[in-house]
Amino acid sequence: MSEFMRPIPFKDLMDWALEEYKNEGSIFGIKKEKFYKNESGKMLKTVFGDEISSAVGPAAGPQSQLAQNILASYLAGARFIELKTVQKLDGVDIQKAVAKPCINSEDECYNCEWSTELTVKEAYNEYVKAYFAIIALAKELNISDKKDFAYNMSVGYDLEGIKSEKIDTYIENLRNAKDTEVFKECKLYLEENIDKFSKFDKKDLEKISTNICDSITLSTLHGCPAEEIEKIASYLIDEKKISTFIKCNPTMLGYEYARKTLDDMGFDYISFTDFHFKDDLQYEDAVVMIERLLDLAKKNDLAFGVKLTNTFPVDVKRNELPAEEMYMSGRALLPLTISMAAMLSEKFDGKLPMSYSGGADARNIKEIFEALGQPITVATTILKPGGYLRFNQLAKETEDLLSDKLHDVDVEKTVKLRDKIINEWVNNKLYREKVGSRKTNSTLPLTDCYKAPCKDGGCPIQQQIPEYLQLVAECEYDKAIKVIAMDNTAPTILGKLCAHYCQDHCTRVDYEKSLQIRDMKLIAADKAQDKFVENIKESEIKSDKKVLVIGAGPGGIAVASYLRRNGMDVTVREKLSKPYGIVSHVIPKFRISDEQIERDYQIAVKQGVKFVFDSEVKESYEELKKDYDYIIAATGAWEKGRSPVKEGSENILDALDFLWDVRMNGKANVGKKVAVVGAGDVAMDCTRTAARLEGVESVALVYRRTEAYMPATQEEVNDVKEEGHKIYELVAPYSYDGKVLKCEKMELGEFDESGRRSINSTGEKLDLEFDTVIGATGARVDTSAFKENNINLDDWGNVKTTENYETNIDNVYVIGDCRAGASTIVKAMGEAKAVCLDILAKENLENDFKKFEVKEQNKIIFEKRGRLQEKIQGKNEGYRCLKCNQICEMCTEVCPNRANVAIKVDGFENLHQIIHLDGMCNECGNCGFYCPHAGRPYKDKLTVFWTKEDFDDSTNTGFLKDGNKYLVRLENGKVIETENLDDLSENMQKLIKAIEENYAYYIKPSEILNS
Repeated sequence: MSEFMRPIPFKDLMDWALEEYKNEGSIFGIKKEKFYKNESGKMLKTVFGDEISSAVGPAAGPQSQLAQNILASYLAGARFIELKTVQKLDGVDIQKAVAKPCINSEDECYNCEWSTELTVKEAYNEYVKAYFAIIALAKELNISDKKDFAYNMSVGYDLEGIKSEKIDTYIENLRNAKDTEVFKECKLYLEENIDKFSKFDKKDLEKISTNICDSITLSTLHGCPAEEIEKIASYLIDEKKISTFIKCNPTMLGYEYARKTLDDMGFDYISFTDFHFKDDLQYEDAVVMIERLLDLAKKNDLAFGVKLTNTFPVDVKRNELPAEEMYMSGRALLPLTISMAAMLSEKFDGKLPMSYSGGADARNIKEIFEALGQPITVATTILKPGGYLRFNQLAKETEDLLSDKLHDVDVEKTVKLRDKIINEWVNNKLYREKVGSRKTNSTLPLTDCYKAPCKDGGCPIQQQIPEYLQLVAECEYDKAIKVIAMDNTAPTILGKLCAHYCQDHCTRVDYEKSLQIRDMKLIAADKAQDKFVENIKESEIKSDKKVLVIGAGPGGIAVASYLRRNGMDVTVREKLSKPYGIVSHVIPKFRISDEQIERDYQIAVKQGVKFVFDSEVKESYEELKKDYDYIIAATGAWEKGRSPVKEGSENILDALDFLWDVRMNGKANVGKKVAVVGAGDVAMDCTRTAARLEGVESVALVYRRTEAYMPATQEEVNDVKEEGHKIYELVAPYSYDGKVLKCEKMELGEFDESGRRSINSTGEKLDLEFDTVIGATGARVDTSAFKENNINLDDWGNVKTTENYETNIDNVYVIGDCRAGASTIVKAMGEAKAVCLDILAKENLENDFKKFEVKEQNKIIFEKRGRLQEKIQGKNEGYRCLKCNQICEMCTEVCPNRANVAIKVDGFENLHQIIHLDGMCNECGNCGFYCPHAGRPYKDKLTVFWTKEDFDDSTNTGFLKDGNKYLVRLENGKVIETENLDDLSENMQKLIKAIEENYAYYIKPSEILNS
């Protein structure tokens, strides 16, 4: 069935690899430029006695399950391969037990899978096939002349199962594979096809050892008694005579330590009880057990140590996966695993060997390796964009530290690293800027699915972001400002104040940190906007229709600018005496100056927009229509928000009134002690503004939830924290008499449907003394003009409009904050753009919103893939852009099984098209989290099926080739059988023909090359 993986025969695996390398310069999607070769000659001697050329590899998990996964890992830089766990429950039995999707690596990673989904025999075969493939290809591709990698088998979960014939045979056959069928098959293929190789020869073939692996990591289920763990380890050491590591659970740290550590680092939403902490192996028991096992291993002249750590069992509370319990890894596991390392290294004075796995990535791997000195395995980081390619950087980061001499764990470095990781902001949950999913709401198309989510779905005005980032990086500021101003009528204002939704969708979020897109825009504006404005020529009037815009805020000026430059006659009336509303009258000057605002205003002026200030519109729309053909209301949200207290609301100073006084008059009398109630960007502005006033001694922010749920952007919150202002979390005010703010303490409750936690009162009261309390809980809209003009409102009092923001009155539009409440500048501008396009269409006028083409070489783009690079100050930040507008292919990178592939097909917008290989997919679901569309590639892309059973069990659009016939499921779901591709849509014809002509190895194993 579709979630069942179909192992690829060794012959086909090798023919595939060789043919793909010859034609594409890649093997299972790993481009040759990303193949890792140890150039230093340094080797790492492991405690097991292996000599390997890099310190990293895949943890026992999805990346070490299939032969092609292991091969891809090796090519990219992995040299310590922890094979996916085997146990007595296998094959169909385990497949039925694992819910799908089973992986969610959106930020920290969760999974609900266990051991291999293959049978134990199939798993063994995969590991042997990969073993041969690596040795042959490493020599052939000039990666290594000798075996420079090591396997480590992982077995579980109880003594009875490990002693079973099935698992015992598995262990012994890895220790000596000479007589196994698959070993003979692989060797025979290489012998009979040695002429396909130019460097790998018969001498190399004969040197291949039958000892594939001679070390083991014991994995036990949560709750396994200490006695059972020790019995298994003793059996492996004393009877099987095999070097053994025990995989330890982070629950050994104790519930209180784990809970406090995660809470302090922003992971307080991760839910778990103390059950596993009480039920799992206890620290005191572990210490005495480890001491005995160290002695036992020494007597047997074997190695013993610990693997840190297993994943961490947590509760499913936000529909992360279709299970009741799941296992957490990645950056939330990092502080727990390194704490375990510190705790055990101190206890054993560095004498206990440790292999590390728990949130390691390119940011920290060098320090972890310096401290521990043994191989480090990863899973989460290589489930993210870049995928296996990340191994290349991991290997290079640690290459200089490789040593062929064993040494103890550096206790001091380990303890210091623990403290650093726990306290470093980069490891805090909120470092990711509160970004949840980067996905957008667009439908995933069958073809040409590439997109840059920053601009397509992320930016309300569809700024051509990758294009201007590249131009700024290349110092082409004049060109950059033209690209920006094409869609953006206020480059400087948005360069300073934009809510930058684009950054929430930036692919770099899943690497290290979003591109600083807004900063790049401001650089272009500062460098080139004045010259750009000077060169603006007033557009000719192309229509006899006239437009009135009511309100000269960001939305009003935007729609006026868009329309005027496209040939419409536009007048803007504003009741205030200068433009840009909230921006110029309320937002603090330390955030944006009058000069910067004026710079943007001059764009509209030079374009020919007519402005009339001090002109409040009191006429009815019917009366206005005598002079104007189109009316656009953009009057903002200026009314006071709801009071943050039930009693004493008359004593609360409204945020807009306060900020207006300071911006317009330069002062406000608020006393010495000030509180701001709220947690949006306006609340942050109030806090920082109040602190700058003469006479103010302290300012505190009061919020009923915690920082993680603050609606303000994290950077605004960080500014408040960096300035040292007190933040009262979980405090809800209910009364203020002008002196004392009475509050009740709150606690977080259960998660609601939106994934946000509810709040409940603890019953505890808190009195806080303040001279002034500023209410920053949102602004309201004055809807009186809409009611007077019979504009329809919904039950919430918001204006009802079409998708183009037209009201129930023809040619009357409402945009921005006045339409549906206070929002952001860029959203108002996005609505302005939609109105402009609607009016131009009505007037049969072409719009001037053109697309710019600023290309980067594909080679450079691919070089950046899989490589973490911290943000760069200044213009060069633009070079970090991954250019998703040219090449996306995220689904191909994040698939551990290599089941999503990019093929070259002529006749489309983009040369690269994505297809899905059903036989290699187990529906883990990982690609669905990273596809920038709303869809899931493993369900929505053209699928190549290998068996009739899989085809019948799927609903995917795709085909199964059987001889000269095609069994095809069309785009509409209809199934046809045909010998003639002309019966298919043009797009499907192109894709299938390209696969047959250039990628025959994708169609069906054993019916491919040389068949």
